[in-house]
Amino acid sequence: MTKQFMLFLCVLALSACGGGGSDRSDRRVITSAPVSYGPISKACLQSSRKAKSTRLCSCIQAAADRTLSRSDQRRSVAFYENPHLAQEIRQSDRPKDEQFWDDYAAYGREAEKMCG
Repeated sequence: MTKQFMLFLCVLALSACGGGGSDRSDRRVITSAPVSYGPISKACLQSSRKAKSTRLCSCIQAAADRTLSRSDQRRSVAFYENPHLAQEIRQSDRPKDEQFWDDYAAYGREAEKMCG
């Protein structure tokens, strides 16, 4: 798999609120993270993952607010229901899809930095 696709999988995991665990150091990072609400945090909170948390979902949304337009945030929410769609966009040669993927990859890096 390519580096960008691996990054996408990481962001998708974060977006699906798969964090958690009982390591206190993780909680300190997330606790100090910014709080935000929007389409990505809403999808995160509505996911079926047991380990989801309001703090993690809010942090992921804050990263999206820094890097993605509102329309790109709404577009990326579709990855929750159809992860294959992300692969299709990543491989697309359409300039609009390439720009979206570049922005989405930046979002992934920002989410890792802020929330990881």
